[in-house]
Amino acid sequence: MHDKREALQQELDQMRAQISALETALDEKPDYGLGTGAAAVTRWELDRALLQRLNKRALRIEQTLSHDTGTAYGVCAECGRPIHPDRLAVLPDTTLCIRCARAGKLEDAVPQGDKLHMESHS
Repeated sequence: MHDKREALQQELDQMRAQISALETALDEKPDYGLGTGAAAVTRWELDRALLQRLNKRALRIEQTLSHDTGTAYGVCAECGRPIHPDRLAVLPDTTLCIRCARAGKLEDAVPQGDKLHMESHS
């Protein structure tokens, strides 16, 4: 798992370089005048959205690398089972197995009142 952590660190370093380049590019706002700068404005907006996504991903990778709860990389922080290698290949910064990730999303999707209703019928 040490190799995975190194790969994550390399990905984070590359991402930080991308973030820095995007921040520099975004310092100059294109002309928003009528009939001017349409392509430049679109590119600027796309770069801004990409920067937001990269910052979120970088934060998750940083949290994964600094995650020190006694669980090893590739082990679910929720249930302690191994995280499937295919899941780690796609989401190397994940700390949850697919089962726990799905359970969390289902819990988040059910409104509080419905949870109480569901629990009372269990």
